[in-house]
Amino acid sequence: MTKNFGIFYFIFILLASTELRFSTADASPEAVLDIDGKKLRAGVNYYILPVFRGRGGGLTLGNLQSEICPVNVVQEQFELMNGFPTTFHPVNPKKGVVRVSTDLNVQFDASTICVTSTVWKLDKFDESTGQWFVTIGGSRGNPGVETVDNWFKIEKHGKDYKLVFCPTVCNFCKVMCRDIGIFFKNGKRALALSDTPFPVMFKKV
Repeated sequence: MTKNFGIFYFIFILLASTELRFSTADASPEAVLDIDGKKLRAGVNYYILPVFRGRGGGLTLGNLQSEICPVNVVQEQFELMNGFPTTFHPVNPKKGVVRVSTDLNVQFDASTICVTSTVWKLDKFDESTGQWFVTIGGSRGNPGVETVDNWFKIEKHGKDYKLVFCPTVCNFCKVMCRDIGIFFKNGKRALALSDTPFPVMFKKV
């Protein structure tokens, strides 16, 4: 009886440890959910909307200076305006679901008067304001040192989400890890690196 119990206990421990290894290996970050509770899908159009209403609308393009081309990612002034449809493209193009804490490209599904892509990137440091702004003109895919400024992440923020710049597509690159927040300049609400995150939600177009 004792011998049989010992064999059974050994088999139970072996199976439990094997199951734990498989479950750990197969574990993936949780999926990002839209406002209807459905998983965000790569390449599908969504509006990025503020969680707190009455403080502007969705995200679009605008100018912070007097340039002709709208290159800055900004928030719509009025709450009822959803902004441009946006697509998300995970670093692994085979992944159909957008997950938290995962490198991804963000792209407006819109056309502009400028000959440039609508892929988001972190722009060069703006000395006049001491800010790093989010602009367009990035490239999609090709993770590495040359594209490190083009990668963002979606992270949990309480029950909501926030956008983060903390790319891990380059193992030897030294990068900043900061939340994406709102910076006011020339009457515009521009996306920039910040210590105060911009809580967002996602609505399928």
